[in-house]
Amino acid sequence: MKTKNTPPNKVKDCCITGDEHSEHDNLNESGHNHSVNSSFKSYLPGIFSFVLLITGIALDFFEVGFFRGWVRLIWYLVAYVPVGLPVALEGWNSIKNGDFFTEFLLMTIATIGAFILGEYPEGVAVMVFYAVGEEFQHTAVSNAKKNIKALLDVRPNEALVYRNAQFISVDPDAVAIGEKLQVRVGEKIPLDGILTSEKATLNTAALTGESTPASVRKGDKVFAGSINLEQVIELKATAVFKDSSVARILDLVQNATSRKSKTELFIRKFARIYTPIVVFLAIGLTLFPYFIVENYVFGDWLYRALIFLVISCPCALVISIPLGYFGGLGAASRNGILFKGASFLDTMTKINTIVIDKTGTVTQGVFKIKQIVNNTDFSEAEFMEYLLTLEEKSTHPIAKALLAYKRETSGFEATSIAEIAGKGLSGIVNNKTVLAGNKALMNAYNIIVPKETETIVESLIYVAIAGNFAGYVVIADALKEDAHRAIADLRKAGISKIIMLSGDKDSITQQVANELKLDWAKGGLLPEDKLNEVELLKKQPGVYVAFTGDGINDAPVLAVSDVGIAMGGLGSDVAVETADVIIQTDQPSKIAKAIKIGHSTRKIIWQNIALAFGVKAIVLVLGAGGLATMWEAVFADVGVAFLAILNAIRLQKMNW
Repeated sequence: MKTKNTPPNKVKDCCITGDEHSEHDNLNESGHNHSVNSSFKSYLPGIFSFVLLITGIALDFFEVGFFRGWVRLIWYLVAYVPVGLPVALEGWNSIKNGDFFTEFLLMTIATIGAFILGEYPEGVAVMVFYAVGEEFQHTAVSNAKKNIKALLDVRPNEALVYRNAQFISVDPDAVAIGEKLQVRVGEKIPLDGILTSEKATLNTAALTGESTPASVRKGDKVFAGSINLEQVIELKATAVFKDSSVARILDLVQNATSRKSKTELFIRKFARIYTPIVVFLAIGLTLFPYFIVENYVFGDWLYRALIFLVISCPCALVISIPLGYFGGLGAASRNGILFKGASFLDTMTKINTIVIDKTGTVTQGVFKIKQIVNNTDFSEAEFMEYLLTLEEKSTHPIAKALLAYKRETSGFEATSIAEIAGKGLSGIVNNKTVLAGNKALMNAYNIIVPKETETIVESLIYVAIAGNFAGYVVIADALKEDAHRAIADLRKAGISKIIMLSGDKDSITQQVANELKLDWAKGGLLPEDKLNEVELLKKQPGVYVAFTGDGINDAPVLAVSDVGIAMGGLGSDVAVETADVIIQTDQPSKIAKAIKIGHSTRKIIWQNIALAFGVKAIVLVLGAGGLATMWEAVFADVGVAFLAILNAIRLQKMNW
């Protein structure tokens, strides 16, 4: 990831662009603490200047005797330098880089002009307003960013490798192909390999999107980043870390990030046109009357030109635009939505296609009982008691989902429990032989299962009691409570196409998509496949894509989308850090709310732009004609800025 050196007093942009939001992505905890202190220190120049400004205005108002002449000038110069010097230096640096006309140059000329005219408070106030607005924006963006631990958290940080007759901990990069590795319960597999233990149950959701824990047997391939769920296992490394599945996904993230288009700040684009026009008009206003006015007095026309510059200083825009975004960022944060930069509020208003992952995004990412079919004369509670008494001895994730069933107490006991590899369990419960497992288990005991079950795509636990088919339980990854509302809200928000791309089985993906009435869906996809699908969508004219996901496997697509949205509560660190927008509450219905907040923010900002241009245009004409004094100039600059700030604050009170 790229970094750049920033001068201590460098004036920050009003917003952070798509590329810039990754600049702090490798901060550690100590870096975070340092940034908190640095953030407070960054306010000190503005606070210092503001205190001197208010004190100076009070001294002016009460006409204190000593506060005049050089004392007054030096006082306001001391107030001006902490906030004005960084802006002037930024303007100078821009000139050295060939960019002559920026808002920094205009603000510097205008405030120096105010000092030349003797309007010292105005010169200081413009810069103080600017500094406060910039720091507010910087704070909003900083608060909207999570502490960045970046890709290092996803990378397995150790490998237990067998050397010198014992397992020792080493860096995964130090493991060679063919070495024997041990993985404890709850730890990540450090490298791709072949399982040498008899069996293992692995959580591969972060890599594949598959919600069902994978059962693998001796000789099967296992992949780095998978989490070992049960007993200690051993494997033989078949690839070095740089060639592992996790490393490939992280590489995709970095490449996709480099392809993200840059978002250039509106005020900079505007200033490229506005600033040179204003500067040349001021020069023209000073010199041109010489040729058409009989009694031309240079000082009078210079005075008008400087008033013209003060009026035309884009203070209202420079302040109200970032504060408008600040309002949008703050409103989003209160609603559990974090934007990693104000520019993404703008981009959200352009989105017309939403691509969503399944597991953990619209589903809960955990197994739950979806349906119980009881073909016996027992009550459902008694039927489940036979099943649960057998399953409570198992550590399989599906057994854990079954045991969440609210059961009635009974005297049932299970004996002679046996695990039939790859099929299920058998045992004696309440003096009856009970079988619980998949269809292969039923076939092995010549139990006939109903044909209706062949069309069910979710996980099934067949149950046989005393040699007869007793029923089945459907286990599935349940939809989130607000999943249906989320899709309906997106339609109302103007999203024309909603697509599901998942690493889970295509049959399950299609079922969920049909239930939610999505436009189309595709399952069984690897991270590379998801990336290709989204890039194909982006190539279509007029299509702006937002992708929503939560796993490591979603990170490449989150990075390459116009807007990447991560489910932050349960999502992987890489997905959260790669995304542009984070839904803290894991509620998909917040996606539509994020779009609405983006539209409201954009509306407020354009109202402020219209207000600033409207008032300034009127006062500019009056100033050029000599009909406007410095009081009108102050209103056109500071007054309009204040009104724009009040308008921006309205975002904090809105409900969506």
